Amino acid sequence: MDDDRTGRAPIGEDARIETLDERLKAARKREEVRTNPKAPDGSDANYRAGNRVLAELIGGPVGGAFIGWVIDQFAGTKPWGLLLMMFVGVGVAFRNIIRISNRPPE
Repeated sequence: MDDDRTGRAPIGEDARIETLDERLKAARKREEVRTNPKAPDGSDANYRAGNRVLAELIGGPVGGAFIGWVIDQFAGTKPWGLLLMMFVGVGVAFRNIIRISNRPPE
């Protein structure tokens, strides 16, 4: 009786448990490959960072311009709200890009 507190003898190895363990390992490996695909050239993290920078460069000014346009429609300040908020969007985009570039590598 090896450290068994129930008082029963240990159960012998079962072939079903071994095959189940092998199937679980294979399923985990397939799931890992499915959820974390690698880039062909190994630049997965750099590719994601580049896409995020591009999204910031496009989304910041466009989002700011849209908000400025909405402000102009309600306030009647035709070009000034759009221009001001577009430049604010550019500033926010650059701030986010600096944050991305200062982040330690994964």
